[in-house]
Formats: sequence, C-alpha cells, structure tokens
Amino acid sequence: MSKRNEKKKVKKMKPEDLIERTLVLLKPDAVQRSLIGELISRFEKVGLKIVAMKMVWITPDFSKKHYSAHVNKPFYKSLEAFITAGPVVAMAIEGISAVEVVRKIVGSTEPKTAPAGTIRGDYAHHSYHFTDMKGIAIRNIIHASGTPEEAKQEIKLWFKENEIHSYKTVHDQFVL
Repeated sequence: MSKRNEKKKVKKMKPEDLIERTLVLLKPDAVQRSLIGELISRFEKVGLKIVAMKMVWITPDFSKKHYSAHVNKPFYKSLEAFITAGPVVAMAIEGISAVEVVRKIVGSTEPKTAPAGTIRGDYAHHSYHFTDMKGIAIRNIIHASGTPEEAKQEIKLWFKENEIHSYKTVHDQFVL
C-alpha cells in the first residue's frame, strides 16, 4: 500500500480540531502590581480569545483542589500562602494550540530562566534557590495549564459551563 493510501486511513483533521482552551491565572503578585491589563493584552494581541474571566480570592480549600498534585510536597504550604494572599484573575483562553501558545508567551516556571520577551522573563526574576532559602513560593506572576488534559480539568474546576462564552472576533474571520 502506498503512503498516499495509508494517509487516507488516518482521520482527517479540520482546522477547528486544533482549537483548544486553556486556563490562565494572574496570581496575586500580578494583581497587586497592577499588571492585569498589560498581561491580558499579550494574549489578545496574538489572536487568542478570552472566553471566560473572573476575579477570585482563593480559599485554602480551593487551593488544595487546584494544586492537588502538590499538596503533599514540602513547598505546598508556601504555595498556598502565596496563592491565597490576594485576589487572582482566572481566564479561560481559546485559540489554535492554545495550551502550547500560552505556555510560550508565559515562559518557564522559574522566572530567572524564563527568556526575555515572555511574561515571566519580563516581569519577575525569582529563582528556586532564592525562594527555597527564604521558605516562600516563587513569585512568577502567572499560571498556565501544562497540557490540554490538564487545561480541561482546570477550566472545569474554575468555571461553570454557563460562564464560558462563544463569540466571533476579527481573528476568527481572518485566521480561522
């Protein structure tokens, strides 16, 4: 069988199949530093669409749900103290390969190693070494889902179905 015929057996993807949603949290340090608008604009400028957004003051119980993979780790107490220290802006963001694109915009988790031009590289400089020495959580401005599966779980935790909106943007018309 030729390669051309083999390709016919593979489910043909449509452009719409590449549209994903991801969760982004602007952490208390971003809110307290008045960076909300500037950070949101970074996602909108590349054509990503905010389909849900709210400001929330996270409780310790909700922190345990969101960071369930980290609850039993030594750094969890400082992470909980940080994430509950002030309001957080939660967003569900939609677009082509949204999880990967958002992670690229956000930069690596440790701000010290995040490239300039990324959110963490431009607005934070903490290192794991520094925060471990001080016994505090790393102030890295933002959370972004790591995988499409994680994004689905996190969005479901943060937003009810009726809080997620569908609408068209100029990018939908010219890009999709």
